[in-house]
Amino acid sequence: MDAALDYPAFRQIYLSMQQTMETGIGNLRGRLRAKLAARTPDMSRLAEVDAVMERALSPRERSLLATVPGLLGGHFERLRKADRETRADAQALEDASVIAPGAWLTVFRKDMRSVLLAELDLRFQPVEGLLAALRTR
Repeated sequence: MDAALDYPAFRQIYLSMQQTMETGIGNLRGRLRAKLAARTPDMSRLAEVDAVMERALSPRERSLLATVPGLLGGHFERLRKADRETRADAQALEDASVIAPGAWLTVFRKDMRSVLLAELDLRFQPVEGLLAALRTR
C-alpha cells in the first residue's frame, strides 16, 4: 500500500479545495457587498471599501496560501518516513504490533483536514464582517 501512495494526489485535492473556497467565498462576498450597497450610503461605502481591500489583499493572500500544499507535502513525507523507520525497527526487533498499517496516513488526513478548516476560517473572516454589518440596523 505504502509504495503506491504518493503526495501528488493529496496535493491535487488540496488545490481543488482551495480553488473551490476562493471561488465560492468570492461570489458570496460579492453578493453580500451588493446587499450592503443597496441599504444606505454608509453601507455602500463599506461595500466599496471591502471591494478595494479584496483587490489589494487577494494577491498576497493567494500567494501565501499557495505555499500550504508544499508544506503539507513535507509533512506527508516526514510522517511516511517515520512510519517506515518504525516498521524497520519493529522488524529488526521482530515486533509486528508496533503500529497499525496506514496509521500515519490517518494522521496526515486529519492534519490536512485541520489545515483546510483553518484556511476556510481565514477566508471567511471578511464574510463574517460583511454579515455583521448587514445585521446592524
